[in-house]
Amino acid sequence: MPPAGTDSGGRNLELSLQVGLWAKRTGLGRAFDSSAGFTLPNGAIRSPDVSWVAQDRWDALTTEQKQGFAPICPDFVAELRSPTDRRPVLRSKLREYLAQGARLGWLIDPIRREVEIYRPGQSVETLKDPTSLSGEGVLPGLTLDLKGILFD
Repeated sequence: MPPAGTDSGGRNLELSLQVGLWAKRTGLGRAFDSSAGFTLPNGAIRSPDVSWVAQDRWDALTTEQKQGFAPICPDFVAELRSPTDRRPVLRSKLREYLAQGARLGWLIDPIRREVEIYRPGQSVETLKDPTSLSGEGVLPGLTLDLKGILFD
């Protein structure tokens, strides 16, 4: 894939920073940016824009597994829509992550200024113009400020 556009790259950095700093502060798990790939239980290799794996699940992997495309589905995934992304493709990826074990997923769409929240066994919740997102019980204590991600 070609690199992200400059605006999308800045938005993705802001998202990664907030989740990464939360993960570092709490020590509850490991956060990853869009360059990290995972081998899902169905064999698909995916690279969400931002992801997080609970520490106990990460620690259960071998060093070799961690060095490759770790054979694990992240507990949390976020996809940030860029102008070249198609919503149906991103929605399909979020549904796949949930089917493979993710406990929370966000589809952040700056173009429509919407966020879709994906949770196992529940209908997708759509928020219009939210200013923040809660990590709920999956990312306890995380409140994502959407300034610079959803809004300029």
